[in-house]
Amino acid sequence: MVSKRAIRGDTRARIVAAAAEEFARCGFDGAKVDRIAARAAVNKAMLYYHFANKAALYRDILRTMFATVAAAVDSLRESGASPQAQLAAFIAAVNDTALTHPHFPPMWLREIADGGRHLDDAIVREMSSVVSTLAGILSLGAQRGDFRPVHPFIVQLGIVGPLLLFAASAPIRERYRDRTPQQIGSIPREAVVAQVQSMTLAGLRPEPAHPVRRRR
Repeated sequence: MVSKRAIRGDTRARIVAAAAEEFARCGFDGAKVDRIAARAAVNKAMLYYHFANKAALYRDILRTMFATVAAAVDSLRESGASPQAQLAAFIAAVNDTALTHPHFPPMWLREIADGGRHLDDAIVREMSSVVSTLAGILSLGAQRGDFRPVHPFIVQLGIVGPLLLFAASAPIRERYRDRTPQQIGSIPREAVVAQVQSMTLAGLRPEPAHPVRRRR
């Protein structure tokens, strides 16, 4: 016999999945609770049983996404690997954990365009945790002389930006797959991740020491 807890969990999961699709397609303001409930095969009363309102549902999706990323990258610090290996793994984890979820890139790009007006303190804490992990990797690299000093948020932007745009552009690339000589529709995600890893590591290399010129 299926327990009531399992049924409730399945219902909540259906609501979250339906809402993620709706928010990704329509943004927060354009999303409709009626459509979310219909897609999840529940009535609105059941939806509001699990989530107080549309904002609570929206924030739960983003908070869960960032918390999952934070947990994935935090474990990298315990590996004992070199800063370069940790940074490469950090980039792969961000991509694999967040950007392979089809709803996240469009949701996050819309939220950025909205100035982050739907974020709450819990989401910001999870986001800060991700950047703090990156800061630890960069600090270790700088201490060892492997990286030049740089603000972690700048590095984070350089990592997330290309990955996010590539993921969000998937429908466009697929639509014009056969109309571009560059074959943008067939670019594998792994190639983009490798490029971001290479660019990030190259940009962090310390400046070469210039030899002191002796006066003649």
